[in-house]
Amino acid sequence: MLKGKRFILGITGSIAAYKAAHLVRLLVKEGAEVQVLMTRLAKEFITPLTMATLSKRSILVDFFNPENGDWNSHVDMGLWADGMIVAPATANTMGKMANGIADNLLITTYLSARCPVFVAPAMDLDMYNHPSTSRNMEVLKSYGNHFIEPASGELASGLIGKGRMAEPEVIVEQLKQFFEEASKKKKDLSNQRILVTAGPTHEKIDPVRFIGNYSSGKMGFAIAEELANRGAEVVLVAGPGNQQVNHVNIRKIDVVSAAEMHQACLEEFDTVTGTVLAAAVADYTPEFKADEKLKRTSDEFSLNLKATVDIAADLGKRKKPEQVFVGFALETADAIQNAQGKLEKKNLDFIVLNSLKDEGAGFNVDTNKITIIDRQNNQTTFPLKTKKEVAGDIVDNMVACFKKVKKS
Repeated sequence: MLKGKRFILGITGSIAAYKAAHLVRLLVKEGAEVQVLMTRLAKEFITPLTMATLSKRSILVDFFNPENGDWNSHVDMGLWADGMIVAPATANTMGKMANGIADNLLITTYLSARCPVFVAPAMDLDMYNHPSTSRNMEVLKSYGNHFIEPASGELASGLIGKGRMAEPEVIVEQLKQFFEEASKKKKDLSNQRILVTAGPTHEKIDPVRFIGNYSSGKMGFAIAEELANRGAEVVLVAGPGNQQVNHVNIRKIDVVSAAEMHQACLEEFDTVTGTVLAAAVADYTPEFKADEKLKRTSDEFSLNLKATVDIAADLGKRKKPEQVFVGFALETADAIQNAQGKLEKKNLDFIVLNSLKDEGAGFNVDTNKITIIDRQNNQTTFPLKTKKEVAGDIVDNMVACFKKVKKS
C-alpha cells in the first residue's frame, strides 16, 4: 500500500531519533519516497549524512541554504506529500504544532501540509502525562492528526513507563492500514450519483440588503468532496460563499435564494441515488423585494416575511424507496426531540444533529460535533472532529444505507 507514496519525515530532538533511520529504511523498502526534515537539535542525535544516505535525498533543516540562497519551500513540500510523519515528536514540537509556532522548517511545513499527518510521541513518562502535553495532543487530534501511541518500557531517564516512541515496524504497519482503508473507501460509492446542498441562502430585501445566516458552507463542501473522493458523481448546489471546489467528480450549481436552491434540487432529484441537505436555508423571505435601495425615512421599519418552501419536506414527499435521503438539524434547545421530529416529518433515512451550544461546532468553524439519528432511533454521538473527518463519518453512514437498500 505504500509503493509510490511520498512521505515527509520530521525528526525532532529526542534520543529516539536513532529509530528514524530504521523507519526511513523500511519506508524506502516498501517503495515509498521519503523527504527528511530535521530540527537543528535533531542533528545532535543523528547525523544528516545518515538520513540522506538512507533516504537518497538531501536533508532539509533551515528555510534556505546559507551558501547559495536556495529556498526550501514548505508550501511545495506540503503539496508534494501523501503523508507527513513526525517521529519522534517531542513535547516541544507538539506544543508548537498545536499552537502554530512556526519558528522552524518542520512546523511551517506541517502548517502547509494538505495530507494526513501522523505523530509518534517520544518523551519521558512525566512529560507525556503532564496536563499541557495531554492538552496539546487533544488539540492536535481535533485538527485531524493521527497519533501513533508510544509504548511502555524503560526510558532514557531510567524510569519505566509510557513514552517510548513506537517501533518503526509498528509505524509502517499503521501507515499501511490507513492507506489500505483509504483505498477501500475510494471505491465504495463508484456507482452512486448524489445531490448535496451547502452554504446559506440570501433572501433579497433590496439591491444591497438581504436576510441571511452565518453558514460558511464548509460542512457541505467537505461532504461533497468526501463523496467525490470515494467515487460518487456529485451535484453540489451551493449558496453564496467563499468555498471553492476543484474535483472532477463534482458539478457545482451556484444559487442565491431558497427558491433558487429548491428549483435546482427539483431538477436533479429524480436522477440521483442519494441526497444530503447540508445547506442552511432561510425559513422566511420578504414578501416585497425592492428594485431600488430603500431609503431611511423614519426611526422604525417593518418588514413582512413569508415562509419559503421547505426543501427537505418537499423532496421527502418525492423520495423513492431506493434513494438515500439525509438531512441536518442545527438546534439550540430540545435538540434530540426536535431532530427526531424532523427525521420523521421529512422522510429522512437519518439526520445529522449538531448544536450551537457545543464549543467548536456550528457555523463558520473548521470543526463540528455531531449525533447521527436513524429511523430506528439509533443514536451515535461523535467527539469534536474536523469537518473533513465528520464528512467521513456521515458518508460511512450513507454507505451503510446504500447496502441496506441493495439488500432489500
